[in-house]
Amino acid sequence: MMIIISYDISLLDKKGTTRLRKVSKLCQNYGQRVQNSVFECIVDNQTFVMLKKQILDVIDTSKDSVRFYILGNRFDGKIEHYGIKDTIDLTSSLIF
Repeated sequence: MMIIISYDISLLDKKGTTRLRKVSKLCQNYGQRVQNSVFECIVDNQTFVMLKKQILDVIDTSKDSVRFYILGNRFDGKIEHYGIKDTIDLTSSLIF
């Protein structure tokens, strides 16, 4: 299923930079960055539950926020993109 993860990490304290880096790295492990703090990820339900728990364990809910948009398996046609920053098709095969 396709999920969109969007986050806003407070950088008012020194720990904010560490939290930002950790959340970014977690998201990069499961998807592609499409905006500075927005990732598209294709994961199964079990992986989503695990990823969500990992992110929630990192953030400080009194200072940060994160949103999970669950588009499901039929996400084709639900995303429109205009402008720069090409992305890869996460459903296609990767050849190295």
